[in-house]
Amino acid sequence: MDSTAEDGEGTGRRLRELRRARGLKQQDLASDDVSVSYISLIESGKRTPSAAVVALLAERLGCTTGYLLTGQDDTRTRELELKTAFADLSLHNGAHGEALQAFSEALASAPVLPEATVRRARLGQALALEQLGRLEAAVQAFTLLYEDPECVAGSAEWSRLATALCRCHQALGDQVLSVEIGERALRRLDRLGLEATDDHIQLGAVLVGCYRARGDLAKARLLADRLLRVADDRGGRTAQRETYWNAALVAQSQGRTDEALALADRAGALLAESDHVRHHALLRGVYGTLLLGSDPGSPERARHLLEQSHARLVDVGTPVERASAQTGLALACLRLDLAAEAEEHALAALALLRDEPRPESVEARAVLAQAQFAGGGSGQAQETLRAAAEQLRQLPPARSSAAVWRRIADIWQQYGYVAEATAAYQQALSDAGLPGLSAPTDRAGAPGAAQEAAA
Repeated sequence: MDSTAEDGEGTGRRLRELRRARGLKQQDLASDDVSVSYISLIESGKRTPSAAVVALLAERLGCTTGYLLTGQDDTRTRELELKTAFADLSLHNGAHGEALQAFSEALASAPVLPEATVRRARLGQALALEQLGRLEAAVQAFTLLYEDPECVAGSAEWSRLATALCRCHQALGDQVLSVEIGERALRRLDRLGLEATDDHIQLGAVLVGCYRARGDLAKARLLADRLLRVADDRGGRTAQRETYWNAALVAQSQGRTDEALALADRAGALLAESDHVRHHALLRGVYGTLLLGSDPGSPERARHLLEQSHARLVDVGTPVERASAQTGLALACLRLDLAAEAEEHALAALALLRDEPRPESVEARAVLAQAQFAGGGSGQAQETLRAAAEQLRQLPPARSSAAVWRRIADIWQQYGYVAEATAAYQQALSDAGLPGLSAPTDRAGAPGAAQEAAA
């Protein structure tokens, strides 16, 4: 094939790809001077267009003649790379909607961009979707990148994608899959024998959070202890911060409040060197919640921290993160005997969660019921607690759900509802893996007193 034919074929291919990327049909490019059949011949490489035809087609496609002829368009490429850089900055600053729009605009011109920029924009688009709470779309985008043959196992990109998938599946409530992805990725890293990098450590830190969400606190603590040693030895500031942060949450879940506060203090000191607004906000919320659980506790200080956290998360947080801040504020208000304010915060949390069956929704309902009881609305409180229990039954049984059943039981018991409290305590034991006997018996296995009396 001669060079003219090769040039024509390349021009035709780029014409076809760009037309399809713009969502156009061949007739959309046609005019009095260029027929649909002629455009078809160009796209198939059977005709080489004249300079005048190339200029006309380039104008209609919004590209340069240089791109159609050679595949190179330095001016347009620079513009799109600047747009991608702007989107990265928007994402960092919490302007997730702006970031998503900019990434999407850049990707609409993907044929003009180098492959590395396309992947960067696709990753940014997925991260923006995650931060906007569009988790199913984010998972789909992350998965396509993760399973792409160009994504090399053990690389920084591969580790970040595995981390993102763990995080998203956990947020969607699929604790089994989130743990499975994280464990599989860590085993892959072990087989590769690579020296631990910050991205590898952060993957492990997210897996700690997945274990905690699943209620497997023993595994969470073992992995957290291992990661703390690695992060302190050769991890960067970001990896250390993520590790201390998740270790603090595990300590909190195990009731080791003083240790949790110390770990959170360390995470805060590391975060002070960062300008990441969202991370600052989240850590303030975590620290405030830890203070509420400490003895004797500092509800005023906790409330102040949670208010700061919420004020920042309004602009940069996900709906779940903002809801958790509202629930924390509700708890702080309850500790300060401000029942009406506590109820407002709990209702705001539920509005953000859109009544989805998830642990955060159940927690918000439990706190709302406490506020309603404290405010004298016994009937409302009972209805709210029963709704919380019904939602909790839709979640898979685990130690984490057992803890929420225990919370519901304690509220029932506090206000004198013994039968409801007993049922919730029994459900907590069952979810924790300690089901009761199928029928009451004495120590020798003989029928119990109730059966004898009936006889």
